[in-house]
Amino acid sequence: MLLDGTLPASIARAVQALARGELLGLPTETVYGLAANADDGAAVARIFSTKGRPSNHPLIVHVADRAAAGHYAASVPDFAEKLMAAFWPGPLTLILPRRAGVAEAAAGGQDSVGLRCPAHPLAQQLLAACAAHQPPIRGLAAPSANRFGRVSPTTAEHVRQEFGDALLVLDGGACEVGIESTIIDCTRGVPVLLRPGVLDLAALARACGQSILSKEELPTQQPRASGTLLMHYAPQAPLRLMDARQLQTALDLLGGEDARIAVWARTPLRAASSRVLLQPMPDEAGAAAHALFAQLRAFDEAGARLIWVETPPPAAAWDGVRDRLQRAAAAP
Repeated sequence: MLLDGTLPASIARAVQALARGELLGLPTETVYGLAANADDGAAVARIFSTKGRPSNHPLIVHVADRAAAGHYAASVPDFAEKLMAAFWPGPLTLILPRRAGVAEAAAGGQDSVGLRCPAHPLAQQLLAACAAHQPPIRGLAAPSANRFGRVSPTTAEHVRQEFGDALLVLDGGACEVGIESTIIDCTRGVPVLLRPGVLDLAALARACGQSILSKEELPTQQPRASGTLLMHYAPQAPLRLMDARQLQTALDLLGGEDARIAVWARTPLRAASSRVLLQPMPDEAGAAAHALFAQLRAFDEAGARLIWVETPPPAAAWDGVRDRLQRAAAAP
């Protein structure tokens, strides 16, 4: 059931549902999450079973502010404090040492926990109301509100389509960012990028006062993190990445065949078949990120048999979009 996020009663109803151990569709600026009280192991277990997600694949815990993060983090390195100050609320998740006895199920059996302070105003209102509840709900475990491995939802209607009317969904409109948060591992003494998002790495480095290393630069044992599996974010139709020349060659070889192929490309292309669905990809990385998951869902709804996408540019601004598309293309 969709709850109108503009009504104060919707926030109250959502808090009561979470306090009873129920799940909630939660709007954030990145994507919609499937939320539960992070300290309620049974409720968190329902997230895993509802999504079909392995229970050892950790969830991100959403908190209202830096103070709330202290309930979950055993320690916060100085560079992580600086990242919080610069980018919270916002699309940044920090992996931190976990305090014993908290968020055990959400952490997937690890001694670390991923924490994020979302910027969406409804998420902020809900987290504040959760903290004021008695007993307080200090954080919400909330992976993307979709079946495991599939395309993330960026509207409340996407969540309803995924799980039906039985799930309460707080409707906060379309997500502003459109792809999941940047994830930085802060458990190894230096900041390590585990998942790119829309945040600029140079800006992250300036904020924390040191370089952000890649996983490859520090290939020691690292914590598992959300959205880092090789195959993820996949539409129902197989997705293939190609450059513009390969795309046009493939379209020319199709001729007038009724192939039910969908194409998302920055470069203008021509197709002989009227059944080829050509959609322009935005030229700006942020706009492409905002449109990405909604476009893949639209292609599936249109009945596409194959989805062909122009490979994003190599510029760092496109890292988040490229990461999601490469994982989507890795699905069998």
